[in-house]
Amino acid sequence: MITEANLQELLTFKSGQPVLTVYLNTDPSLGNADGYKLELRTMLKQVNLPDDIRAIENYFAREFDWTGRSVAVFSCAPEGFFRAYCLAIPVNSRVRIGNQPHVKPLANLLDYYGGYGVVLVDKQGARLFSFHLGELREQEGIVGETIRHTKRGGASAMPGRRGGVAGQTNYTDETAERNMRDAANFAAHFFSQFNVRRVVIGGTDENVALFRNLLPKSWQTLVVGTIPMSMTSSADEVLARAMEIGSQAELRQETELLQKIVTATAKGRGGVLGLEETLHALREGRVQTLVIQDGFRAPGYRCTGCGYLTASFLPTCQYCSGTFSQITDAVEMAVHSVMQAGGEVDVLQRDPQVKGFENIGALLRY
Repeated sequence: MITEANLQELLTFKSGQPVLTVYLNTDPSLGNADGYKLELRTMLKQVNLPDDIRAIENYFAREFDWTGRSVAVFSCAPEGFFRAYCLAIPVNSRVRIGNQPHVKPLANLLDYYGGYGVVLVDKQGARLFSFHLGELREQEGIVGETIRHTKRGGASAMPGRRGGVAGQTNYTDETAERNMRDAANFAAHFFSQFNVRRVVIGGTDENVALFRNLLPKSWQTLVVGTIPMSMTSSADEVLARAMEIGSQAELRQETELLQKIVTATAKGRGGVLGLEETLHALREGRVQTLVIQDGFRAPGYRCTGCGYLTASFLPTCQYCSGTFSQITDAVEMAVHSVMQAGGEVDVLQRDPQVKGFENIGALLRY
């Protein structure tokens, strides 16, 4: 699985030599190893980088085990740079050549499948899972005080007494709330530790509502869905429901984000639309969230002095008086810049049907 450190390494790697990037879908449910090997050979026929091709072919022949659902490979032979990452979710197969790794597909995966925390709760404790890039991993859970139930008419059945019906009910409720509060505090620490950006809670309606209300407000706002699920559910069940909830939540959030950008742009503050305006805001360090339509590519120009990106040719750079060189994909370089600066990239998988948005825009910091 690719980590944040791996991603940062890819984002910061630049070379005067070509970097070959290969994404290959190897989903066993859609094909077999022989078919995928043929697809790889066909894609590499377009490439005239023999040392990189040799390195990639050696990797697939000797190291890759063909059990994952996709793989991303980055090679720059003159620099001795080679990285390969198996992925638990399928990607569209493609080959790209540039002066840095092609990370836009990874931005897409991180947008849809990155940074989830899943919690199953009952009145005694919680099970915690991290869900990242299609992989679900159960972390340590928490178990509180056992809730004891007594039958009516026991040793002391007088309502209101500690040992009676009302007393036992109060004790049970207090114990359940104490356990749930401990679980909520434990979960909040877990969310921080694993850089969770979205939270899914599973359990009965009553338990989910209580747990959610006991979470710190900052985490309550990140709850994207709830699921009716038992504490004894299998990891496969949790994974399937988490992906379902995550997909639904992403579609809702995309629409809300685009409407916010369009509205902010119309008011003249807080948003931009279109490639030129987005690149200008990027140069000023104002992009908080970059939004692009999946598959959108556009040529542009990059200042050889300061790196300023523009969609239109300029004779000299207004910032450093440098000259411009043409680049094949200004969108890819914008994705690099935003992710490197700690911003977010939202890649739209469907036609957003939001009037005013065409392929690219951004929500601004100020």
